[in-house]
Order: sequence, then C-alpha cells, then structure tokens
Amino acid sequence: MAKSSRPWYGRDVGLSFRMGLTMFLLFALYAAFVLVLLSAQVPLPTLITILVLVALSQVLLSDQIVLWASGARILRPEEAPELHRILARLAQLADLPTPKLAWINTRLPNAFAIGKNPKSAVIAVTRGLVERLDASELEAVLAHELTHIKNRDVTVLSLASFFAMVAAFIVQQFFFVGLSMEGDRRQGRGGGGGQAIILVWLASLVVWAISYVLIRTLSRYREYAADRGSAILTGHPGYLASALQKIQAGVRQTPSRDLRQVESMSAFFIFPAVRKDSVMEIFATHPTLEHRIQRLEKLQQQMEKK
Repeated sequence: MAKSSRPWYGRDVGLSFRMGLTMFLLFALYAAFVLVLLSAQVPLPTLITILVLVALSQVLLSDQIVLWASGARILRPEEAPELHRILARLAQLADLPTPKLAWINTRLPNAFAIGKNPKSAVIAVTRGLVERLDASELEAVLAHELTHIKNRDVTVLSLASFFAMVAAFIVQQFFFVGLSMEGDRRQGRGGGGGQAIILVWLASLVVWAISYVLIRTLSRYREYAADRGSAILTGHPGYLASALQKIQAGVRQTPSRDLRQVESMSAFFIFPAVRKDSVMEIFATHPTLEHRIQRLEKLQQQMEKK
C-alpha cells in the first residue's frame, strides 16, 4: 500500500509549540548550568571525564541495557509471522525501515520502542499485550511505537536528559567531585575552594530538579504525538483508545511482583506500569488515560468531517 494512501490531518500546532517551548526552557537551563560550572572554575579534566562517561553510557549502552533489563529477546519472522507482517506494512506506510521485533515473556500488557535511529530500532511487545489485544488494537500499538521511531523520540529525550544526567552525577558524587576541586585549588590549578564546591552542588541540584519536571513534560508531549501518529497511520483513533483501555485494565490485574520487576522500565512503555495514575501529572512520564482518549476522540471527529 502506498504511503500516500494515508491522509495527513494537519499539525497539532498547540502540541508542537509546547514541545518547542519545553526544549527551549531545557536549553536555557543547561546553558545557565554550564555558565555556573565555568564561573566556579570546575577543573576541566573532572568536567570532561563526567561528560565522556555520561555520553558513552548514552550512546553505547542504553539500548542494550533496556533490552537486557526487560528480558526481551529478538523474534525471528517465522516465530511471529502475523506481527511481523503488520509491522512491515505499517513501516512502509510510515516510510521507515522495518524495525526488529522483540518479545518479553510477561503477563503485563505493554510495548516500547528503542533505537537512536530508524535503522537500529527495536519494538518490543509483551506476551500479555498479544494475548489481550485483537489484531486492530495490536496494529494501533505498533503504529504508536513506529511514530516514536519516526519522530526520533529516543534521541530527543536522550539529548534532553544529557545535562540532567551530568547534574545528577555531580549531586550523587558530590564528595568525590569536591575532593577533586579542592585538590586542584591547593595545587594552584583553579577552583574556588569550599564556596565554589557548594555553588556547583547547589546548581546541580537545582538543574536536576527543574529538568526532572521539564523532561517528564516533554515525555508526555511525545506520547501525545505518538498517539496522533498511530491514529493517522491506522486511520482509526478508536483502535488505540480501545488498546489503551485494555492495557490499563491489564496493568491493574498484573501481580505486584511482576510490576516491581519492570518498574524501572515504566517510562519506556506505551502505558506506565503502575496501578494508578499519578496524583500530580506534572511528575508523570505519561499523560493520564482520560487525557489521551479525549485527544483521540477529538481526532476521530476531525477525521469523520473529512
């Protein structure tokens, strides 16, 4: 099927603006953080070592760590021919190379996508998801994850969280960073002594706290965008709405032991692996189910008018 067979229903200008504003605020926050580090005369060897360690962990290890932590294994086409067929058709519609498909043997119904670029992308689905959803709903979930890949959301969120990870590292390793700065000061290589050390730690703490909220805000906006992409690729927003409702019901029925095993993966999933929505959505990585369904229903109405 040609990719032109799916009409595009305009851009969500409000959503695009909010994502852009969030990225701008993160950029401004990180620029201020770098200025504080420079003004405090943080030793360049220490700073470069931290940056290199964080960058290497992001680029070389993050995807494999996610697959390993989730217990996912790559599926051969003959092991799940129908899923591979659906994924290949959707990838053609999205003008993407077909991602690898991974399987997670858990009763929890969920899915996620990883990969810094479309050529290295992997979409993982759980046994619980395949058992609970029908073919149309599975298609909608795969289309959601494909939209994450097309929008390069893994890369965007990795870049957005880079300096937040640096700040968190400094906060956690404050004692050792402080010793390094103090040693450089005594040897006449810069550093501002105890006051500079406290300044760097406080700045790191503030940057980590503010970026924590902003990155989760950006993550929620990316979920809305992926929901929209799924609705447009499948042509039926209701399929994803139905899938999300079934996933939520499945999450609530999943034993607590199973949820604890994947708790660290929650931000990657199409639906968070928690029994209840966060009381304060501002700290959540995903929008509430109600908000997601409202947007899908609005898009359904827009499609019906065409």
